Amino acid sequence: MNRVIIGTAGHIDHGKTTLVKALTGLDTDRLKEEKQRGISIELGFAPITFPNGQKAAIVDVPGHERFVRHMLAGASGIDLVMLVIAADEGVMPQTREHLAIIELLGVDRGVVAITKKDMVEEDWLMLIEEEVREHLGHTVLKDAPIAAVSAATGEGIPELLKILQEMAGGVVEKPPQGQARLPIDRVFTITGFGTVVTGTLWSGELKVGDTLELLPIARQVRIRNLEVHDQKVDIAQAGQRVAVNLQGVEVADIERGYVLASPGYLTPSFRLDVSLRLLSTSPRSIKHWARIRFHLGTDENLGRVILLEREELMPGEETYAQIVMEKPVVASKDDRFVVRFYSPITTIGGGHVIDPNPSRQKRFDEEALARLAVMEEGTLADVILQELQDRVELYSLQELVRSLGVDEEQVRGELAELLDQGEVYSFEVEGKEYLVGRLGIEAVESNLKDVLQAYHKKFPLRRGYPREELRSRHLKGYPPKAAGAFLRVLQNRGSLTAGVNHVALPGHRPHPDQRQQQLLDYMIKEFSRQPFAPPGLKEIAEKLQLDPEELGELVSYLLESEILVKAAENAYFLSEAIERGKQLLQDYFAEQKELTLGEARDIFKSSRRYTLPLMEYYDRIRFTKRLGDIRVRFKG
Repeated sequence: MNRVIIGTAGHIDHGKTTLVKALTGLDTDRLKEEKQRGISIELGFAPITFPNGQKAAIVDVPGHERFVRHMLAGASGIDLVMLVIAADEGVMPQTREHLAIIELLGVDRGVVAITKKDMVEEDWLMLIEEEVREHLGHTVLKDAPIAAVSAATGEGIPELLKILQEMAGGVVEKPPQGQARLPIDRVFTITGFGTVVTGTLWSGELKVGDTLELLPIARQVRIRNLEVHDQKVDIAQAGQRVAVNLQGVEVADIERGYVLASPGYLTPSFRLDVSLRLLSTSPRSIKHWARIRFHLGTDENLGRVILLEREELMPGEETYAQIVMEKPVVASKDDRFVVRFYSPITTIGGGHVIDPNPSRQKRFDEEALARLAVMEEGTLADVILQELQDRVELYSLQELVRSLGVDEEQVRGELAELLDQGEVYSFEVEGKEYLVGRLGIEAVESNLKDVLQAYHKKFPLRRGYPREELRSRHLKGYPPKAAGAFLRVLQNRGSLTAGVNHVALPGHRPHPDQRQQQLLDYMIKEFSRQPFAPPGLKEIAEKLQLDPEELGELVSYLLESEILVKAAENAYFLSEAIERGKQLLQDYFAEQKELTLGEARDIFKSSRRYTLPLMEYYDRIRFTKRLGDIRVRFKG
């Protein structure tokens, strides 16, 4: 139970800070102005020890309406609330606003402390308790225990401690596994130590020596020291108030609202897709493109509301929206947020994040709204499929994790089943895992089939589409190795065959049409007339009246079919001639050790024009070896 955070809430001057001091022995007002004015302006923090020896932490928030933004920063990450109401005043405006904020943030456990009981008569106290119970009747605290106390006399404090102990004991502690995430609510410097930030660790754990990412500025920082409950520790776990001494960053570089997170876990964004609810008590509606104050975690941001399915959101209504921020926000799926009107500043609603890294949304788009419904109501597996199904570009596992803002182990757990079901395909390139959804695969598959079919029709003599050309034109954004892995996935599905240099449809073989076959037969006949003095391509093109493109197709076919061999530029021989020449040379070397170019010319009954490229070809394939002006039989 050491990982429980209790947050105060309530109207200004209702005794929150005094009550915290009575419970913990610590005064959380730390600013000179707070001491002089007798009100809390900034957040205060104090560890509390219960009668059974267990510990928790209390976040004391300011009650003045001018400092609600600080209250919002403090309320993020709390497990239960202690709503403070003064016996001499009862429920006041900030009581109602704080209660609404607590509800919007998803806090549904708490206790009500009626303070200053020593300042009122018993009858009045009973009336206040009835008023409080009536006011809470339709809120998340309708069944919350109520304790009347006096911080001045100590009356009721032991009973309140026992209630808090019991309620804290019922809090389900956050699992320490997963990615670390710490929204920062304070930043300061300590002489001899440097930069220190504090906050409630929302998830994961922190260890001395860990490297973290400071967002949204994407700065790598290192943990020098950790403190929990004013005690140095080596490890801090989710749910604890933590002070983190950092290396690699100056105080001036950090603001409240920044987030410390495991590297690669979260991605700052200027847009969020959300479910937005307006309080039934809101004095204002929200119109499309209204300017708002947006509070998530410890961050306060300014933004505009894009209403995706209506022109105006009325009090008590809920809708899908996209919030466009003025500065990047660090969010995760299902994060709770609070919205306040830009001016006058009043709390009007809130909601939860559906997609922390969306693209620009079209309004009144049924497909986009259906996608949001899946993202909001579906399982993690549904959401993963939704993210992958329409994507044909590269999408790494790390990008998926960052896009969803979900722990990587959770994503891997869901992916294992989806991979088994054939709903998702994965492939690894240089140690990086990439994912493609079945629908994405099928979309690319269908497109490539059409592309290859058209290519085979246009170029029937070719073995297939040149692989690199196919990648650059139809797999844009895929590096060669990634494209190769992706093509192997399609090949395993039987969609295509991917060779080293070409990609083709299964079963495709180069097949000349009737006219092409006649031309090929003529070319082979011409090359056969004088095997060691073959015609040049220009000569053939003139005889057959072929343009360069058609000639190139025919020659490529003969080369790929291994009917023709290119010995040198514009020096082509039939494969049969090449083999016949090798046999003639073999017979010569059976009796002689050395061969001159002139002797080779005589063997082939040809001229130097043809003999030289032919012998150079034999050198390249290591049938012969040149030694100055002579050649010998190559011996490997």
